[in-house]
Amino acid sequence: MIRFVKAHACGNDFLIVDEPVEESLRGEVARTLCARNTGVGADGVEYLTLGDNGGYSIRLFNADGSEGEISGNGTRCVAAYLAQEDDAGEFSIRTHAGLRRCRILQRDAPRYLVSTEMGIPTLKPHTVTLKDGTSIVGADVSIGNPHFVTFVDGPDFACAGRPWQQVGAEICVHPDFPRSTNVEFVRITDTNRIEFRIFERGVGPTLSSGTGSSASAAASMELRGVARKLAVAAEGGEQRVEWAKQDSSLLLTGPAEIIAQGECLLV
Repeated sequence: MIRFVKAHACGNDFLIVDEPVEESLRGEVARTLCARNTGVGADGVEYLTLGDNGGYSIRLFNADGSEGEISGNGTRCVAAYLAQEDDAGEFSIRTHAGLRRCRILQRDAPRYLVSTEMGIPTLKPHTVTLKDGTSIVGADVSIGNPHFVTFVDGPDFACAGRPWQQVGAEICVHPDFPRSTNVEFVRITDTNRIEFRIFERGVGPTLSSGTGSSASAAASMELRGVARKLAVAAEGGEQRVEWAKQDSSLLLTGPAEIIAQGECLLV
């Protein structure tokens, strides 16, 4: 049996496990727990441990069992979980992408509003050539994990005349990205608001993404000249992104909610 807490951030759901799991088994355990029909169901598992210095560390494993560097929404879910037990206004959480500082802005248990320092994004233009020869113009964005961001015009987020899910699936595992990449399709609706859809590495289409919101906002600010404070909307809801200047840390703010806890029998 393994104990878990389930939380979501704008529909992007995670299982938080704070008991020891052998490292070699973490991917397999994540696949089992995350299975929508035969497990608990989630986009990923955050393995939480207390560090030697009293700080917190997390390891993210995606629904397919692969390990990711960081999830913005997953980190926020962990902060909400910690806020249930601790009245502190801030938590420092170490990820494979570095230390992330989470501030609890509002408490209305089991729902919390959390602001996370996501680090300094980096961007570079990149054109991906699909198997049929179609060129998709976009940008590689790192927010501690890899993203390819491209811009679309229509409300259906179609790209090159194809559903975004199909294009995302191809770009995600494109040879240009030996370790795969997250793929965002961004639609600018106003100077201070964007919408996006994401094909998430190791998961597929998801309702939201914290690093995806951050990468989409950073690309829109740098390449399309939108405001440095943005509302970023995905299918699961809206988050806020602030990036004051290129050499400052990007700030991601959004809700996280604890929705269940329990035990799962692993066979």
